[in-house]
Amino acid sequence: MTHSEHAPFFWALIPAAGIGSRMRADRPKQYLHLAEKTIIEHTLDCFLSHPQLRGIVVSLAEHDPYWPGLPCAADERISRAEGGAERADSVLSGLLKLTELGARDHDWVLVHDAARPNLAREDLDLLLSELADDPVGGLLAVPARDTLKRAGADGRVQGTVDRSTIWQAFTPQMFRVGELQRAMAEALIAGVAVTDEASAVEWSGKSPRLIEGRSDNIKVTRPEDLLTLNRLWQQRT
Repeated sequence: MTHSEHAPFFWALIPAAGIGSRMRADRPKQYLHLAEKTIIEHTLDCFLSHPQLRGIVVSLAEHDPYWPGLPCAADERISRAEGGAERADSVLSGLLKLTELGARDHDWVLVHDAARPNLAREDLDLLLSELADDPVGGLLAVPARDTLKRAGADGRVQGTVDRSTIWQAFTPQMFRVGELQRAMAEALIAGVAVTDEASAVEWSGKSPRLIEGRSDNIKVTRPEDLLTLNRLWQQRT
């Protein structure tokens, strides 16, 4: 596949400084094994195999003992940034590293969860093609399928939410390097809770576009998520 004006280069940013306490494991969830590799290796593979990739920054905890032992740690396309206490801190640190590496303000950056190893190549290509000329950027997402309830403080139902307008946000989330850096920095200064990159861009007054992706782009958060992915991968092989 050759690069063309319709297929812009992109950078990837993987915040991976979290400890994943809900997994109740002996190490951060991105270093748990799935089909003979760690989760983060699978996560990186989808990007590393893409011809349009310019480079990857992984934001890691300062004294991460697991990363140096992985084969991908020696890949020249991957650079390390210092992660922070919160995801937003890790993303901002990674964006600053991208700028050091030569990423320009108008380049695209795709921020992807370290523990989301089942990103399909067709979803990555869909995001890149659909947002190539978008003025804001956007994210992979899935429309809500189940009936949604609004709960009160007492744990009782306070109403049913109209699910036709509700989407579940996934990653990657794709924005211009400069715009995302400004939005993240300003949101943090203002004390705004930034749970994903799109929420920072929304706070800056813009509306990211939702691109419907596959529902099996699962984020490993709890032990059952890893079991689900293991079953999926066993069925493939």
